[in-house]
Amino acid sequence: MDSFASFDSTKKDLQEILAAVAKGDTQLPDFQRSWIWDDDHVRSLLASVSLSFPIGALMLLQTGNTEVRFKPRPVEGVELQSEVEPTQLILDGQQRLTALFLSLRSNKPVPTKDARDKPLKRWYYISIPEALQPEADREEAIYSLPEDRVIRDFRNQPIKDYSTPEREFEEGMFPLTQVFDCSEWRRGYNKHWNYDPEKMSAFDDFEREVVKRFEKYLVPVIELGRATPKEAVCQVFEKVNTAGVALTVFELLTATYAADNFNLRDDWDERKRRLHQRPVLGNLQSTDFIQSVSLLATQAQRVSDIAQGHSPDNARGVSCKRKDVLRLSLEDYLRWADVVEKGYLDAARLLHSQYIFASRDIPYRTQFVPLAAILASLGPQAEAAGVRERLIRWFWCGVLGELYGSAVESRAAKDLEQVLAWINGGREPDTIRDANFAPSRLMTLRTRNSAAYKGLYAIMMRDGARDLRTGEGIIDATYFDEKIDIHHIFPQDWCARNGIEPGRCDSIINKTALSARTNRMIGGKAPSEYLVRMQNAGGLDEEGMDAALETHLIEPQTVRQDDFEAFFESRRQALLQRIQTVMGKTLYLGESDEEEPMPTTFQEEDAA
Repeated sequence: MDSFASFDSTKKDLQEILAAVAKGDTQLPDFQRSWIWDDDHVRSLLASVSLSFPIGALMLLQTGNTEVRFKPRPVEGVELQSEVEPTQLILDGQQRLTALFLSLRSNKPVPTKDARDKPLKRWYYISIPEALQPEADREEAIYSLPEDRVIRDFRNQPIKDYSTPEREFEEGMFPLTQVFDCSEWRRGYNKHWNYDPEKMSAFDDFEREVVKRFEKYLVPVIELGRATPKEAVCQVFEKVNTAGVALTVFELLTATYAADNFNLRDDWDERKRRLHQRPVLGNLQSTDFIQSVSLLATQAQRVSDIAQGHSPDNARGVSCKRKDVLRLSLEDYLRWADVVEKGYLDAARLLHSQYIFASRDIPYRTQFVPLAAILASLGPQAEAAGVRERLIRWFWCGVLGELYGSAVESRAAKDLEQVLAWINGGREPDTIRDANFAPSRLMTLRTRNSAAYKGLYAIMMRDGARDLRTGEGIIDATYFDEKIDIHHIFPQDWCARNGIEPGRCDSIINKTALSARTNRMIGGKAPSEYLVRMQNAGGLDEEGMDAALETHLIEPQTVRQDDFEAFFESRRQALLQRIQTVMGKTLYLGESDEEEPMPTTFQEEDAA
């Protein structure tokens, strides 16, 4: 056989593979990137293995080739007592193998992150009662628990405590670290329940339906021989592993549709070329597009089921979750793809009207998924003034209520149904009813990482903010030509010199939309100084400058007198009033300590 094409394809036990990782027989080439998976990816992978679903093939390279010599390093979480020379290196599958080793074999909390890239340490459990429900979503039965195994509410008060085996037994929460040897845990579980036949039978079912699936799980493995030339190894690695993430639903659908001689990737590339011509759609991903298609396809199926006599409870649900996206037939895709493409173009126009001109300014890319589907469903009806007003209100409630940062697939599905029903006379969607904005949140909006931060920036431009140097309103042309961005009103240098806390200085309360040239004129000067300079440069009188300041919700006299405290409080109140107006509801404006929401096991993909 030609050595260039020398490889072997087989299947290996997951236990055997992880044992080789633990011993150091299987390692990574040192140029591989670090493990980067978030909590949602880990949960999804564990759910797939628990159901014996495929997780993709691994590609390994035999070591010992004098030409292909890479410095090895152990998989993250592996602790070797001495240096071990591996027998094989992982070319493709690092993220999957690392996630499985850390969650199943390391016996330590998994160092991962949430959807906002906040570092977490997590233990992974599976609920026995939920896993045994035939129609349940297995991913929702996989729980990720904090390092102390205690789930807390937003006030840091314990809700559920699984920190001892007895509490695990009581709640039927099985630690996945025990999945390859559950005998001791089972004995403790049976003893805890006084050998209750019903409980013992339930665990027998769980062991048969879940535990055995892990124990007997086979992973496809492609192993490149040690004679494989270096150039071939590098080419393989570059092609299969540049993303460092699991196969997306788009890639899986691409493989599925290929059986029907349809090239999904070519189709998407053409659509992407058209869609990305709109700057606001510049970061639109293939998975976003597919999720919008899924929403419309499942909505049509639900309508059909109900029309055929199924009760709403038994009809197929509207969904864009991974499992439902993977059910999309080629016929579904071809039926809805053009409609969805137009929906995204209409969504771009809607956001343009809200002064969101570029992809970096989109508060939540994830909210684009239901927005495009809603507009696609409405068609010409979306052009009516009243309908448009409702869509805009829903959009800003989602942004300012910060509701599209987690559990996005479930919310997107509900919003598609509820927004359409609301437009046709139904009740307000949950996204509007749930949305609130605490005054203390203004203090913590400091960077573009926050959707509400970017949202307020766009709202200020939309509602008539004029450049302080030229007095001109901001439109899409000036936005790009003048490099409009978010800048400080009281400059950072001035704040530092005058003892203003960085948190207050960098808050959105002390920022507004300004051109790059205007910001350069500000420099580190006091407002009383730079305002006079701008007036002279722009030919504005004091009255004209005051009018421009007011378009930014700035009380002119407070900045002319360099009174940061008076400025800060008046603008805080003005921003809160503007937020209430935009959301179309009276908010709870009582002060409360700002607390970081507790990541829960029910979070789904976030793509802010």
